Amino acid sequence: MFDIFTYLFLALGFVLLIKGADFLVDGASLIAKKLGISALVIGLTIVAFGTSAPELIVNLFASLQGNPDIAIGNILGSNIANILLILGISAVIFPLAVKRGTVWKEIPLCLLAIVVTAFMANDALIDGGKFSGLTRIDGLVLISFFIIFLYYTFGISKSGEGDTGVVIKERSLFKAGAMVAVGLVALTIGGKWIVDSAVNIATSLGVSQAILGLTVVAVGTSLPELATSAVAAYKKNADIAIGNIVGSNIFNVFWILGISAVIRPLPFSAMLMRDIAVTIAATFLLFIFMFIGKKHILERWQGALFVVAYFAYIIFIVAQEIIK
Repeated sequence: MFDIFTYLFLALGFVLLIKGADFLVDGASLIAKKLGISALVIGLTIVAFGTSAPELIVNLFASLQGNPDIAIGNILGSNIANILLILGISAVIFPLAVKRGTVWKEIPLCLLAIVVTAFMANDALIDGGKFSGLTRIDGLVLISFFIIFLYYTFGISKSGEGDTGVVIKERSLFKAGAMVAVGLVALTIGGKWIVDSAVNIATSLGVSQAILGLTVVAVGTSLPELATSAVAAYKKNADIAIGNIVGSNIFNVFWILGISAVIRPLPFSAMLMRDIAVTIAATFLLFIFMFIGKKHILERWQGALFVVAYFAYIIFIVAQEIIK
């Protein structure tokens, strides 16, 4: 049954989520600057957390409300969209030259994150357990990896390897605090509307919540990354374009999926195992592309291949749902 208000709340939820993240990042960055924190550290922490805030808020609500398929689908779908769709579009706009450190450290770490998740979620296959999924202990392990990643990023800031290109506008401290408050409220309301709407749409259409999480919710929560990377590619700033995506994917698995599993264990269905495999394949392909053609450059034809692969994947999972 078509309910226009459900779809309206879903759209408004995405608007609130994205604008809320913008307000939170801008306000928190200004406060940090006034406290004497460097722009580089702000970029590696506050801005990085902010671009992943939509996924985090959606997953918190999904976990708290007992909708694990949306929580898992959102993260896997976001990571697949980040590499195949967003990096693909960015590379088509302008070929992305990738730093040696990103090729040999961050991309492999991104691959490690999803491979570790695959092992953790395959309890039935590996040790014959009755429950296949991420337990609270698994979530704590993922968060531990995330802490190591944060330590690594601060190491980059001290060595001067990173440059986030963060520009912070001058505003009063009161206005900065108000922006943080408004951002948090917008994120909270938007996240709840998205989860509630996705559950209602899945129920009314007779499709699985995982499909909604992998497609509509995942792309919606990845819009900040799309905007950031596409603009960075247009401005020929490859470091931000690709660093934003790789960093976001690491955040999504180690931090957001970890937090979600701690709140409530996340069962993995056979269908979601398929999507983990797709995420691993996309990440591995990104690494391989660094050595095909021009070394350490994601070329336009490779970006176009990524975009085609993404739409082929979406058509495949939707077709499977229809057949089922």
